[in-house]
Amino acid sequence: MVKKISINFAVLAFVLGLQGVSAQVKLNANHGHSHNDYKQEIPLLTAYYAEMGSIEADVFLKDGELYVAHEASEIKPGFTLKKIYLDPLARLFKAKGNHSYTDAALKLQLVVDVKEDYQHVLPVLLKELDGYADVFDAKKNANAIKVVVSGDMPTPGDFKNYDEKLSFDGRPATIYTDEQLARVAMISDDLKNHTVWNGKGNPTKTDEAKIRATIEQAHRKGKPFRFWASQDSPNTWIVLERLGVDWINTDKPAKLKDFYLHQDKLSYTNPKPYTPYTPTYKSDGQNKAPKKVILLIGDGMGLAAIHAGLIANHGELNMAKFHYIGFSETAAADAGNTDSAAGGSAMAIGYKTNNRYIGIGPDDQKKTNLVDTLAGFGIKSGIITAGDLTDATPAVFYAHQLDRSYNGAIANDLLSSKAEVLIGSNRKAFEQNKNSNLLADLKIKGFQVTNSLTDFEKQHEGKQLVLLDDSATRPVIKGRGDMLKKSLLHTLQILSKNKPGFFIMAEGAQIDYGGHTNDLPYLVSELHDFDRTIAEALRFADQDGETLVIVTADHETGGLTLLDGAAEKGMVRGEFSTNDHTGIMVPVFAYGPGSQNFNGVYPNNQIFHKIIKAYHLAKGQ
Repeated sequence: MVKKISINFAVLAFVLGLQGVSAQVKLNANHGHSHNDYKQEIPLLTAYYAEMGSIEADVFLKDGELYVAHEASEIKPGFTLKKIYLDPLARLFKAKGNHSYTDAALKLQLVVDVKEDYQHVLPVLLKELDGYADVFDAKKNANAIKVVVSGDMPTPGDFKNYDEKLSFDGRPATIYTDEQLARVAMISDDLKNHTVWNGKGNPTKTDEAKIRATIEQAHRKGKPFRFWASQDSPNTWIVLERLGVDWINTDKPAKLKDFYLHQDKLSYTNPKPYTPYTPTYKSDGQNKAPKKVILLIGDGMGLAAIHAGLIANHGELNMAKFHYIGFSETAAADAGNTDSAAGGSAMAIGYKTNNRYIGIGPDDQKKTNLVDTLAGFGIKSGIITAGDLTDATPAVFYAHQLDRSYNGAIANDLLSSKAEVLIGSNRKAFEQNKNSNLLADLKIKGFQVTNSLTDFEKQHEGKQLVLLDDSATRPVIKGRGDMLKKSLLHTLQILSKNKPGFFIMAEGAQIDYGGHTNDLPYLVSELHDFDRTIAEALRFADQDGETLVIVTADHETGGLTLLDGAAEKGMVRGEFSTNDHTGIMVPVFAYGPGSQNFNGVYPNNQIFHKIIKAYHLAKGQ
């Protein structure tokens, strides 16, 4: 969670005065200004429960009462400042122990925008405020809700004629004496007075300089700054924050709160990039058949995730080295959206199938998977995942079940598979299986069962089942290390001894997890781990000359949108539209002999057929 802070602007002004520079303050939801708050479906409470630090109500005086409305023609019976704002604020203030919010560090100001006739409005406002004891009186309670008058206001010279319960909304062009400035709560201006920027992208350098100068002028006076008439989107909020604005003007308080509440999950900075491998391209695109195929699946990895990884690695990725790129349409047979079971099965069995199905077609019949098909040509296969070995993506290459949740049955299906090497976690699915003899039966089938990469690396031939501790597949950001890369490297050593060739599927499983949890640091750190593994596949392909490397995803997860980034810093910011999968197509990268056949746009089940075609060519030589 973003740390909540309160700002002592007097101290800030002192620092600015000494240093002559603008201090960048990290914002949070309490720096939100709920503009025209009375237009919210639930006035006051929407903004209050979003912990806005500033809430605005426009008022008109009618028949001795202050009504909240944008135009005089919109005045509604009973919709008064007292009823809609003052009374409920007073109740909330008392309920919070004479604080604005439960967190005493969070402050609140009520901005009363006087639409006309301040001479008569302000005396009525002060009279109404007198009925709330210390709720709105900072002299009696330092934690009081500040009341700031905006709109039609007295001249600065007349501020002294009004009780100090009232503060005023200043303007950058107005010159104030020290006494008058003490009554100014903030300085605000129309953004259009400084730029034609519409909130998309960035303002021009000239306009940015004007904006910064205006904000810094306010800061030198020790006052926070707000623009009104700004666009209301995450991109605009990010740019205004970067420029030094203190109050973010918004008509979407709940969205603004959510945006700042999750900034630790929506931004990521990687100060130390890794250096990608530079391929030789000697065999790339050659019109000959590979004898070996490495299929790397970044689970949940969409284009936005790849681009986020590129920016965070300072503009470089191994994936960016590929020359042959296509796109895979991921829809399931029974829906426009797919899960890993249907998406993975399409690649493993060559059929579009239903969500949750493992290695079974939409007709509910088992289909021969890629691993078992290739075994008929003498080609041995390895299945590697940085997650649960019985989860959907690895499972579709060795199992056949009507539901991906049948972990025990999936594990038991390994008895019928032709797979040679399998690596992943969820050991209990094998050890605590309904088939109590499963591990013994697998050993009879020729599997050497080990429980760590260290023990696996001592094996140099034969069938291998590596059932890792669950901790061995914890997130990279929590210390997993290069388990995926090491697994691929040793699997390559073992399977390379098979003269007819091999097939290896290696899954970056947890890119998907980062998408599901809407956690950008999680997603990008997993993508970088996956990309480092891709480097080893490319290196092997260059050394071997007969290896085709394919990199793709089963689907996209999270609906990631990139909002800001700086490759020179390795910094990226974004937001997610869902915690589920999306139906957008995903890229397919190919390298080595036959890679040119993966260009274009095609359904994901065609990846199966393209791989089979590649091996058939090899068989014909």
